Amino acid sequence: MEEDSRFVEFVAERADALLRYGYALSGNPHDAADLTQEALIKLHRAWPGVRHKDDPEGYTKAIMARLHISTWRRRRREHLAWDLPEIPLEDVLPSDADRSLWHALEGLPRKQRAVLVLRFYEQLSDAEIAETLGISRGTVRSHASHGLGKLRSVSDRLTPARRSAP
Repeated sequence: MEEDSRFVEFVAERADALLRYGYALSGNPHDAADLTQEALIKLHRAWPGVRHKDDPEGYTKAIMARLHISTWRRRRREHLAWDLPEIPLEDVLPSDADRSLWHALEGLPRKQRAVLVLRFYEQLSDAEIAETLGISRGTVRSHASHGLGKLRSVSDRLTPARRSAP
């Protein structure tokens, strides 16, 4: 019983932060909710061993990153024939977030987006990202480089060209 109450406390304290992290990974509020829920289910199963560690939230975020990548692998051949209705993102996004950046992130392939989120949102090193996603450090650097390049090209298209004064 005591273990369950500690798990409930952890979920009550960190669920919103985990949902925001899920949104940063997936770029979609529905997928973020699914990622968070699946990760918490897996965490609950492993809770007796995890609660003794220093960072159950880090463990949960690693679960979420792996779930995100495995979901991408399963769905990469799937093509939806219809669009989901537009849903306001105000509940998930920070209030001062630049919407164009989030939309640009949504356009990145899942692995590139995951690497950039882990690098800049979670501030993990290349080695930690490689371990979390189960890929090599070189692949991490490659995904980061390609993802940042795509974000820069989107940024260049959104920003009007600066004209120099005569």
